[in-house]
Amino acid sequence: MRSLLKSVVSFTLKSKRNLIFSAGLTIAGSIHLQNRYFSNIKSNMSLFEPPQLPPTWDHTAEQILTLTDSLIKEGSELDDKIAAAFEFASIDTVIKPIADLENKQSLLTNQLSFYQHVSSSKELRDASNESDQKMRTFGIESGLREDVYKSINKVYLATKDDTTLNAETKRFILKLNKQYERNGLALPKETRDKIKDIKQELSTLALNFSKNLGEETESITFTKDQLIGVPADVVDQFKTVEEDGETKFKMSFKYPDLFPVLKYASNPATRKAAFCGDQNKVPENADILIKAVKLRAQLSQLLGYKNFSEYILEERMAKLPETVMNFLEDLKVKLSPLGKKEIEVLKSLKASDLKSKGLSADDGYYVWDQRYYHTMMLEKDYQVDEVKIAEYFPMQNTIVKMLSIYETIFNLKFNEIENTSKLYNTWHEDVKQFAVWKMDNEKDPEFVGYIYFDLHPREGKYGHAANFGIGPGYTDLASGKRNYPVTSLVCNFTRDTKQKPSLLKHDEVVTFFHELGHGIHDLLGKTAYSRFSGTSVSWDFVEMPSQLLEYFCWSEAQLKFLSSHYLTGEELGSELITSLIASKNVNGALFNLRQLHFGLFDMTLHTSKDGEVDVYSLWNDMREEICLLSNGGAITKGFGSFGHLMGGYASGYYGYLWSQVFAADIFYTKFKKDPLNIDSGLQYRDKILARGGSRDEMDNLIDFLGREPNSDAFLQELGITEKI
Repeated sequence: MRSLLKSVVSFTLKSKRNLIFSAGLTIAGSIHLQNRYFSNIKSNMSLFEPPQLPPTWDHTAEQILTLTDSLIKEGSELDDKIAAAFEFASIDTVIKPIADLENKQSLLTNQLSFYQHVSSSKELRDASNESDQKMRTFGIESGLREDVYKSINKVYLATKDDTTLNAETKRFILKLNKQYERNGLALPKETRDKIKDIKQELSTLALNFSKNLGEETESITFTKDQLIGVPADVVDQFKTVEEDGETKFKMSFKYPDLFPVLKYASNPATRKAAFCGDQNKVPENADILIKAVKLRAQLSQLLGYKNFSEYILEERMAKLPETVMNFLEDLKVKLSPLGKKEIEVLKSLKASDLKSKGLSADDGYYVWDQRYYHTMMLEKDYQVDEVKIAEYFPMQNTIVKMLSIYETIFNLKFNEIENTSKLYNTWHEDVKQFAVWKMDNEKDPEFVGYIYFDLHPREGKYGHAANFGIGPGYTDLASGKRNYPVTSLVCNFTRDTKQKPSLLKHDEVVTFFHELGHGIHDLLGKTAYSRFSGTSVSWDFVEMPSQLLEYFCWSEAQLKFLSSHYLTGEELGSELITSLIASKNVNGALFNLRQLHFGLFDMTLHTSKDGEVDVYSLWNDMREEICLLSNGGAITKGFGSFGHLMGGYASGYYGYLWSQVFAADIFYTKFKKDPLNIDSGLQYRDKILARGGSRDEMDNLIDFLGREPNSDAFLQELGITEKI
């Protein structure tokens, strides 16, 4: 039965290089050899037998809803049982049953919800969305049961000073008790009922916001002349329509369509139309976010907090809104002077460009100019031609090599599972699935879990790049048997064509490395409770492992290894790599000011006492003021597609910048001199990744670094301070 499991990547780096393409192949031959490359690796590897089958993906819409009702019934019955146990409440009668059901239901609950993001069937997506809504509704009702809280609180009070109690169990009890307290269980019933209604409404708004984005199929049309400058292979993938007696090309707002137009279309009107069209897509979401902000403010007031941000940050590393605002404002002060200098250089480049094209001078530097002139600067001053560089990163080949880097530093092995049996099916034929092993003892490898790659766009699919944790790892409380995690990367890279394989831009290589970092974090978590598994850490720490691994995409040795021209097999030349690395922080102040715009917009929304904020002005005016880019008079509603603010990052977007402090410190301290240092990799694996959320993140950082983290490396990366 397990003969379908075959290893994909376990050759040494040297032997892998020897397998890559020989020079002089035809394009068709190159694609064929890529596929054969995968097959050869798989056929030459020994077999592994995971102790746990992957989940199956053959649910019908009816089954999704039936299973959802069963999960809710189990949860409701447990609540009744916990409430009835008050008189004899203990860890055994209260905490273990809760943890046990949480552990056992987690995979199926997440799986049923996951279909809405990836299924090709609208019927399944709708059922999944309904399942998600039902589970959220039940979760809110369950979390407001005073009788359940009383039993939990009794155990918490009895054990909080017990120094002999297992540390992870003690943390579980603490977090569980806090969860109910944060739901307002100490408040009068009338107030709790209002809290319940608000939470239910917020849940519905979040689901509708996400569904609207997932179902978005909007587009904009351009003539061929309007698309001058956009690479031909991109334009060739656009659908054509007849409008006003001429052929026009239909650009969707998916990243593989949108970004090349913003980067390469020489006509500024085209870039403006593409940018504003993308910003104004899914217009109904704008009102959803505005309503959610007001409801969050009401919720925080009912719960006794000054604002929603104070409520959220209580459970984050930052703790207080003032801490976050000081962090962001300090960065803004430090980055703005450098950003203004970068703008002046770009404006000069724009002036020269307009003059060379015989176009009228324009002193404005608009938000839709930024990607175009940044790309032009990279090509002109750094010889970084993104289209040419992409030829060295054929997707399949690059992914195989990426996995080998993870194999090296974390001592892993990835085995591809061939989809030839119902036992090994996936939700779509494009999806690749892997079983992952830890190779600390090669004679007795340790299984760690499953990971899926869903890499190409399709109708109804989640439109960006993300990692979805499907099943967390945990240890069964009764048997002591290990249950292994399941996770998925969902991306939107171009497909192979008859002329060439899918080629990754360098920023897409970075994106894949980033999301794979989340997936590896999921896989390598080794906690007793599913609640703390893998990426279940503080939200302002969760991005750190992925940001750390992005650094590997800017190392000369790794770029040479990852690259292989899709026709010749040649790796990137040293001069091109040197230029690419030199370009890493070009316009870095402007990039981070853009992140600051998102972070400060988010914090301003959620530090409002009543949520009565002019969101349109805030979004547009703050962008001009912080990003230093003119809106050109265009008022857009890009916050309506800012999925983070309805997907768990409300009052949390600052975490992308916050966690970079830790990522930079770790890389400079442990990996900069030798990115593939196995000792550092294994220490990081076991002290940061494996512990997940079972310990305080700062304690883990101090244990790993041997000191408290600092911001020296972070400030150097941003170009604010000299080299350390």
